[in-house]
Amino acid sequence: MSKNQHAQQTFTTPKHIVSAATIVLNEKGELLLIKGPDRGWEMPGGQVEEGESLKEAAIRETIEESGIEVEITKFCGIFQNVNASICNTLFLAKPVGGTLTISEESLEVGFFPVEEALEMVSFLNFRERIRYCLDEGTHPFYVEF
Repeated sequence: MSKNQHAQQTFTTPKHIVSAATIVLNEKGELLLIKGPDRGWEMPGGQVEEGESLKEAAIRETIEESGIEVEITKFCGIFQNVNASICNTLFLAKPVGGTLTISEESLEVGFFPVEEALEMVSFLNFRERIRYCLDEGTHPFYVEF
């Protein structure tokens, strides 16, 4: 078997999901959370669409899921879920418009004091990511392997 034949036989199209999420803090220092139908309280975010930048996806998903328009202020990091083949990017953002609005993806939305919000988030890795993004000492971003 030639090298080319072997390469063709073992090559498979990647099936990774790339997502983008935001940690949104308002002027009172409160954290924006959405309550999704499957995972409970979490930060807004979702899958990056074809032809869309990570930043654009984070902004779009935040508006779609919460009604809040945001400005990205910092890239926080890349977090990988190897078992689910998901690569999640996380951004810090501030609200610049919009009104809190529910959607099919968010049964409830709101701004909450940070410590209260962290207690509301049931997925521990989401809590860790929020804490990491809010840590002023994070330089310049985190890549989880």
